Amino acid sequence: MLNFEFENRTKIIFGKKVEEQVGALVSANAKKVLLHYGGGSIKKSGLYDRVINSLQEAGVEYVELGGVVANPRVSLVREGIKLCREEQVDFILAVGGGSVIDSAKGIAAGFYYQGDVWELYMREGTFDECLPIGVVLTIPAAGSESSGGSVVTNEDGLWKRDIGSLKLRPVFALLNPELTYTLPNYQTACGISDMLAHVMERYFTRVIKVDLTDRLAEAIMKSVIKQAHIINQSPDDYDARAEIMWAGTLAHNDLVGTGRQGDWASHGIEHELSGIYDIAHGAGLSIVFPAWMKHVYKSDIPRFAQFANRVFDIEINTMNLEETAIKGIEAMESFYGLIGMPTRLSQVNIDETRFNEMANKATNDGTTTMGSFVPLTKADIMAIFELAK
Repeated sequence: MLNFEFENRTKIIFGKKVEEQVGALVSANAKKVLLHYGGGSIKKSGLYDRVINSLQEAGVEYVELGGVVANPRVSLVREGIKLCREEQVDFILAVGGGSVIDSAKGIAAGFYYQGDVWELYMREGTFDECLPIGVVLTIPAAGSESSGGSVVTNEDGLWKRDIGSLKLRPVFALLNPELTYTLPNYQTACGISDMLAHVMERYFTRVIKVDLTDRLAEAIMKSVIKQAHIINQSPDDYDARAEIMWAGTLAHNDLVGTGRQGDWASHGIEHELSGIYDIAHGAGLSIVFPAWMKHVYKSDIPRFAQFANRVFDIEINTMNLEETAIKGIEAMESFYGLIGMPTRLSQVNIDETRFNEMANKATNDGTTTMGSFVPLTKADIMAIFELAK
């Protein structure tokens, strides 16, 4: 196990009707808030009105900025920064899923930064302070409600990049599983794919003697898979929705990554896909991860066999561990299919036309590698795209 520091300041308030507390929580931290959200879903559901009423009852001033889309755009982040400065906002309230929260974090990071916020995402600048953020979560997926990361897309060049800082962890996050009842099946499945990927990026590591976090990661994955089947049959099952919502947070609050080194190559490859083709992040991950597994599993067959056994209950063939490892990869791919996720690029109408461009972007024109479990060269990434066709 590696040395580590674990710090997560986000206060999680979980359960039915917790969104009604939002006004009091914001008023304890701010005087004027930016209410940041996506499209019309929070208005159709009545959540928007409940949030506004709570803010007003607490005497909190607010300004609004909606319009966040999947794979959030840096252009809206810039608009939010300008609005917050003009209105002298001192807090951001993100009401939505990972895209809304990531966009809010971009605004928070760019508020005090003197240059263009995209410089932060391109590692051309740094920030020392940011606006505080609160969250009302509506889509369990990205885990952004208690993580320090933000991912946005720049329409100019179709670049999708991230920033990360402990300062970007939200002050609080309100999680009511009932808010997820109306999610379309596809969106629920995309979220499940995302949270599983967050765990697997940490699970497949070269660090040894990490049995505790192995077991934590396996428990999250097994629970998510079990509850996904229940939700498929009973979308309004509160307990299943609650398990999934909490799993999404635990998958990405850094707990299961303590003492180990994560990989993150699959996320990096997926960012090129969704940056260019604007597909759902979870859908991109369900395509990339099995292909990545097929490409790298021989470098550590025992770990893949352990994954197969502990996550999918596949009996270990002690005479042929590779057979067990392959069955685990097949089980993962089969699960994605059962919940309606694509596992091939052809299923989302992506061909090989831009493979070279994406591999170049991922490796700075072939000058760097990606990932740590197996450092991937440009040729490796091209091979993974081929496996994903």
